[in-house]
Amino acid sequence: MADFSLDDLKALREQLGTGMVETKNALVEAGGDKEKAVELLRLRGAKSNAKRADRSTSEGLIATVESATAVTMFELACETDFVAKNEKFVALSQAIMQALADSGASNVDEALAVPAEGGGTVGSAIENLAATIGEKLELRRVVRLSGDHYAVYLHRTSKDLPPQIGVVVAYTGDDVETARSIAQHISFANPEYVSRDEVPTDAVDNERRIVEEISRGEGKPEAALPKIIEGRLGAFYKQVALLEQDYARDNKLTVGKVVIDAGLTITGFARFKVGA
Repeated sequence: MADFSLDDLKALREQLGTGMVETKNALVEAGGDKEKAVELLRLRGAKSNAKRADRSTSEGLIATVESATAVTMFELACETDFVAKNEKFVALSQAIMQALADSGASNVDEALAVPAEGGGTVGSAIENLAATIGEKLELRRVVRLSGDHYAVYLHRTSKDLPPQIGVVVAYTGDDVETARSIAQHISFANPEYVSRDEVPTDAVDNERRIVEEISRGEGKPEAALPKIIEGRLGAFYKQVALLEQDYARDNKLTVGKVVIDAGLTITGFARFKVGA
């Protein structure tokens, strides 16, 4: 019989969050050596992670962390909503927030390499928890916004789940309440750009070609086509450009008008939705 006590088994389970049987088997195989048992469990977990590599992660959470100079937002993804609300998964997101706060990481690869509390990196912390809970976990997206001021809005699509939509708005000005309302608007309206000037030329040209083809197919008079096409392009800009959109709180106003009246300038934004 391997030399370990019930307390040893309990302590190892609490440390790693592993199951009773697999923990006991690892201790038996390791002859009661706890360090060797930990190594065995992690090696088995790593093999399981590799098998899970191709599985989809459509659940998870969005989190943000603000430093002195920027706000970092990330999506931590998992396979099931059961894990998304798991205490260990939420605790992992909080550990990632602490690690990324002043790291300067602005993309996934940089974030995964950031040292994490307790040793290792953000990437290894994710791998270790994936091995423990038996689901594929991944840091899917990371963005870092710099600016004078920030408005952050995190939205729960279900009261028993962590935030599923996150928005960060960088702005200049002093109207904090309006800035936050713009962040809420973005969570709902999902624009891609701040203004029409930011929409790539090739995207505009492609939309122009499509609406012209549609208009001609409808038999519109040739003389009226330019005005019709520009009108339909205006609808396109309302879909993709924040300042062109009808304001969610008052659709008689555009977001651009609201921003001007509030003395704000939107310098950038990011929106993440879990699984999207």
